Amino acid sequence: MKKAKLLMVIPNLGLGGAQRAFHDHSVELQKRYEVTEVVFNLDEPNIYPSGNPVESLGVSGGGSPFNKASNFRKRIVRLRELKQRLSTDICISHLEGADYINLLSKGREKVILLIQGSKTHDHNISGPIGWLRKKGLMPWLYRRADRIVTVSRDIIPEMVDEFGVSPDKLVAINNSFEVEQVRAESLETLDAAMQAVYATAPVLVTSGRLAIQKNQAPLLTIFAELIRRQTAKLVFIGDGDLRNSLTRQARDLGLRVYEAWAGDVLSPNYDVYFMGLQKNPFKYIRPASLFVFPSSWEGFPLALGEAMTCGVAVVTTDCPTGPREMLAPSSTTPATPIRTAEVAEYGVLMPMLNNVSTLSADQQIWVDTLMRLLNDETERKRLGQLAQQRSDDFSHTRTFQRWSQIIDEVLGS
Repeated sequence: MKKAKLLMVIPNLGLGGAQRAFHDHSVELQKRYEVTEVVFNLDEPNIYPSGNPVESLGVSGGGSPFNKASNFRKRIVRLRELKQRLSTDICISHLEGADYINLLSKGREKVILLIQGSKTHDHNISGPIGWLRKKGLMPWLYRRADRIVTVSRDIIPEMVDEFGVSPDKLVAINNSFEVEQVRAESLETLDAAMQAVYATAPVLVTSGRLAIQKNQAPLLTIFAELIRRQTAKLVFIGDGDLRNSLTRQARDLGLRVYEAWAGDVLSPNYDVYFMGLQKNPFKYIRPASLFVFPSSWEGFPLALGEAMTCGVAVVTTDCPTGPREMLAPSSTTPATPIRTAEVAEYGVLMPMLNNVSTLSADQQIWVDTLMRLLNDETERKRLGQLAQQRSDDFSHTRTFQRWSQIIDEVLGS
């Protein structure tokens, strides 16, 4: 049977949760469809190669408003030409910029958009351009898609209420993880110097870009208060634009800071460890006492799901969207943000850390909750086992069975 020809479009390759999800989709969907990947340009390295063909539109970003408008038009024209040349049957776009180009280049092929994060709560969508995107481009264009897949159930109401998308076009399919691979990699042994760090004190670990969305700054304040009451270490896995401000803040709080990129000698003599990007972050997560996740907003966070897969107890903000769906799937999103710790079925949901008027009290709740968990090994083990069980629901097999159903349904419509 001839495979349907499927294009997958993303603005760029490089490092990020969206790029990792793009890779997983490309690998899994290739089993049923003829997949070609498309990027705006090859300015970023292909960190997650799938083995499928990659086509570049050859259009860079940046520049003056005139250059941006010109590049926008070039991308539309070149993607339309590529769709025609490859006799594309269906085109799936990842990330907002790719969504616009996918829809505006639409011909006879079907179009699916994958919405990987909350638009309502994304603080990067701001100012006049953000207003134009939310009030103009998204409502006008998103309604033209044949189907919109969101990674979280809680993004669907945004699409309906704010952007006027018909509920019939919307479906939620959670992100998925290489469950068995993550578990296998988590068993890799840490080097002797890092083992010594973990042997010295309970370890809190967090993973993700050092960026505004991940909101790691309050976590440092929380940790500084925590270690006044008991010994602990805090390990950061990841890198990003806020590297310098976070390390500076940590030192201002009186914390001893290890920076992998600075050539520091690794030893147990530090409080906070900035380990940078790691090929295998899971070997740092599995032996930790707790995985902590302070994000201000998410989609369906890969880092949180992978920590659950490693079998470690997770403590996360109840941020929009994803964490509640992952840890308390039978519950509904509360009308107002929670202000207490909520021990859910598969982990602990915590107050968000971005409300200035309640920040001090919310941070104290975090300190008290972390303190309690660090002194209750039985509870940590219970939550870790439950988290690992829940992570089986996020396997590629289950997720891509659902994706295949949706793609075949759209192709047949």
